[in-house]
Amino acid sequence: MEFRTDIIVTNAGAIAEGVCMTLLLTCFSFLVALALGTVVGVLRRRAGLLSALLGGYVSFFRGTPLLIQLFLIYYGLPSIGLNMPRYVAAVLSLGLNSAAYISEILRGALGAVPRGQEEAAQVLGLTRLEALIFIVFPQALRVALPALVNAFSSILKDSSLVSVLSIMELTRIGQLIYTRTYRAFEIYLAVAVVYYLLTEMVACFSRRLERVLEA
Repeated sequence: MEFRTDIIVTNAGAIAEGVCMTLLLTCFSFLVALALGTVVGVLRRRAGLLSALLGGYVSFFRGTPLLIQLFLIYYGLPSIGLNMPRYVAAVLSLGLNSAAYISEILRGALGAVPRGQEEAAQVLGLTRLEALIFIVFPQALRVALPALVNAFSSILKDSSLVSVLSIMELTRIGQLIYTRTYRAFEIYLAVAVVYYLLTEMVACFSRRLERVLEA
């Protein structure tokens, strides 16, 4: 059977729209994940009930499939009166899932900063919170940056799952083109190549970032 490149060329505009939606979902989800993951990672440094509860959150979202979490949030929450648009559900699901991983990245990075740094800052008159924000966290962020970039790449690939909510991101666009053309190989190969190129761009950025940090 002949490989029809015209199918890809004809639908290039639709594929580009799907890429834009995928990148928007990824960026918003990453911001949610970074904010929540930072809070969880910092709070889990201290022992206590709150740390244990947050540990349960991390364990649940790391130990269950993202697709099930997506269904739980979009289809399950309305049954208890919590309705939300599909785009919000998608961002929330991706964000909550990735935040569980990011919190562990940041917790490990914070643990890599010598405790004496925080103690010295407090001796100089900074409060514990000020020492964390201005002294400890910038050093931890330097350690965690490459892993955070990889987390962004993971969200980018995982965003394909939100196609089950009929959100017009890259995977969903590919499905719709296939239903019109019945050319599965060309369409899904094109979608796969686009995902690959996007993740490779992120990977290249991560490698360059590592070289800069090591310099």
